[in-house]
Amino acid sequence: MKKLILSGILAVAGLATTMNAQIQKGNWMVGGNLVGADFGLNKGGGYNFAIQPKGAYFVEDNIAVGGYVDLGFSGAKDSPTTFTYNVGALGRYYLSPGEQGVDNLLNHGRWFFEGNLGVGGTSISKGGSSSNGLNFGFGPGYSYFITPNIGLEGLVKYDANAGFGNGGYTHRIMFGLGFQIYLPTSKAKQVINDVK
Repeated sequence: MKKLILSGILAVAGLATTMNAQIQKGNWMVGGNLVGADFGLNKGGGYNFAIQPKGAYFVEDNIAVGGYVDLGFSGAKDSPTTFTYNVGALGRYYLSPGEQGVDNLLNHGRWFFEGNLGVGGTSISKGGSSSNGLNFGFGPGYSYFITPNIGLEGLVKYDANAGFGNGGYTHRIMFGLGFQIYLPTSKAKQVINDVK
């Protein structure tokens, strides 16, 4: 019985250590939001479907920087279709357990804040407005680690495009669901060597 209890304690401690390992300096994060939905703040807002791949490198523990691409379309019944595209840099900061009074919702996850800055645009069919220029966004998210290297996540984000065109400034509240794969640098090098 003592061996069983000791094994259980070691397993929980090992999982907690592994959970922190994927967001350490030198690791890679690759994935994105596979399903996106938003609620438009502009006139004619409706549904939105998007794919949003992301990749980042942990420059410090809990801090990742990288890039993103956002391609999507939206519309509503009897209205024009909207095409959205954005590309640029992103940054993430993962909160440590208990940091700033924030405790983990679940034992196998982490809260994070994400911000992005890049270029992008929106164009609406049938002679609708368009906007091209500076894309920026920020918001909180939560990543639940289903394995030591795979996290399912949800993200609520304010996303805006300030620029040129007859649409001017466009903005929205976005909700995304997706996953991330966290790889130590040694495993990433192994994957690259396997591809060669």
